[in-house]
Amino acid sequence: MALVISWLISAVVILLASYLLPGISIAGFVTALIVALVLGLVNAFIKPILLILTLPINILTLGLFTLVINAVLILLVAAIVPGFQVAGFIWALLFGLILSAVMYLVGKVDTVR
Repeated sequence: MALVISWLISAVVILLASYLLPGISIAGFVTALIVALVLGLVNAFIKPILLILTLPINILTLGLFTLVINAVLILLVAAIVPGFQVAGFIWALLFGLILSAVMYLVGKVDTVR
């Protein structure tokens, strides 16, 4: 049940972030649900491989290269999911920052409860 709630919260955050950022467009809530699902799968399977492959540059940048990896993965999801469009790398980076920050805060609220 917690997984479904987390998925729904992610979809709402994705939809709200698309309203905040003009470079991000989402067709509707169903598309936001699909984006949340695909982004979760990409983060679960592809992101760890990319983090291991880019470990030296990640160490040199003190972990900031992870933001670049997140933006690239968001662009990948935009290429996969119809109805989800990202205008460019900077918009993907900002979208990833907003999504990460809000989901971090949601996780903190969940652990307090």
